[in-house]
Amino acid sequence: MEEKKPHVVCIPAPAQGHIHPMMQLAKLLHSRGFLITFVNTDFCHRHLLRSRGADSLECLDGFRFEIISDGLSSLGEAMEDPVGFCKSFQENCVSPIRDLLRKLHHPSDGSRVTCIIADAGMTFTLKIAEEMGIPEVLFCSNSACGQMAYFHYQELIRRGIVPLKDESYINNGYLDTIIDWIPGMKDMRLRDLPSFVRTTDPNDFFFNLHRDEAQKALKASMIIFNTFDDLELEVLHAMRSMFPPRIYTIGPLSLRCRLMTDSGLNSIKSSMWKEEADCLKWLDSHEVASVIYVSFGSTTVSTPQQLTEFAWGIVNSNHPFLWVIRHDLIMGGHTNFPQDLQHKIQERGMLVSWCPQEDVLAHPSVSLFLTHCGWNSTLEGISSGVPMLCWPFWAEQQTNCRYTCNEWGVGMEIDNKAKREEIEVLIREMMGGEKGKEMRKKALKWKESAEIATKEGGSSYTNLELLVQELLQPRESEVM
Repeated sequence: MEEKKPHVVCIPAPAQGHIHPMMQLAKLLHSRGFLITFVNTDFCHRHLLRSRGADSLECLDGFRFEIISDGLSSLGEAMEDPVGFCKSFQENCVSPIRDLLRKLHHPSDGSRVTCIIADAGMTFTLKIAEEMGIPEVLFCSNSACGQMAYFHYQELIRRGIVPLKDESYINNGYLDTIIDWIPGMKDMRLRDLPSFVRTTDPNDFFFNLHRDEAQKALKASMIIFNTFDDLELEVLHAMRSMFPPRIYTIGPLSLRCRLMTDSGLNSIKSSMWKEEADCLKWLDSHEVASVIYVSFGSTTVSTPQQLTEFAWGIVNSNHPFLWVIRHDLIMGGHTNFPQDLQHKIQERGMLVSWCPQEDVLAHPSVSLFLTHCGWNSTLEGISSGVPMLCWPFWAEQQTNCRYTCNEWGVGMEIDNKAKREEIEVLIREMMGGEKGKEMRKKALKWKESAEIATKEGGSSYTNLELLVQELLQPRESEVM
């Protein structure tokens, strides 16, 4: 019977960059025999229905969806009011999650929840799990280097580095302060830490939220990372030696999922925007390693002026390009390029509102990824061997950018002001210059390293096997 299977309840944070890797993990566990209950909030459920239709959320054998209330009424609320969005699900999801688990977990009749896997930004679930006697694991959708920085937010306060004394400290060179005391992280500056350090307010919501969530996460028994050991070796070594939770690195999850042959699982998609798959045919019409792929992810917002500067820099580089421009990318408006610029865009590029990014990055015609350095995008770029031109927006994207450019040697950073001349020069260098050629070689080496990690015998493959055994252990001990 289905209820006799080990049962994992997956609870992602309600944002695209958190849902996508959690879905990948859920699919891998399902393929190993676990019953999966995947929990979306109302906000995400509405997005998924709008982008994929009701069929995409139909339950498969052993893989079902549950919807909980989050107190959000507007589809656009996440970007319009990020503080209100985060407060809403932090405050409103506690009772619905508790009620859902009570419905699912009945050990007396065999309907047992083996484990909860919750996003590391939703640590309130740890208390619920403890109340109900259900083991819980946290899943960190950040990079390990980004999470390590969050672990040390409290120390930044203790040392008097944060909050900033006043607004002038953002531009007076203070952000170049060397931070050389975080274990496993070298050559870091204050500006390379997650962007919430750039505040003058001791009560800054996002700084305090990430500081508190990181500290609470250390109370978990296990933390799963979507990364691989070779990529973040020093940070992971420090983390494992310093903190109580057992650390499992099982990524890149995208590579593991590409190997799955279950058509039912492959039909489950987690994109909250409708993907325009025609872009793959457009890529087919271009030469190998000739196209620039541009995407700023699911949360970056831009001014019209910034976007116009990017457009001129990209078209003036004289390379074909595929550019994702979300409907809500522009602050308070729509994308309206000048007519002469629109003409050049039509000549050389293809604009889409969303696309199947992993397929795009794996396409042989793509040679460069212009990215915001979100962790999913960064890891997908590395997994595909595609060098990156980096324009980080917020959160730990700054940290990912620093590692991409300085530690892994596969990227170059665009100045925050993003002027067309700089963008054009950097694209030309990345596409055909000596630095670009060297980065392409390094990118291919990292791709090979990622593939080795996820194949049988590799570190991530082995860690996933150990994780599966760990997840099964509590249930086995209850049966005995």
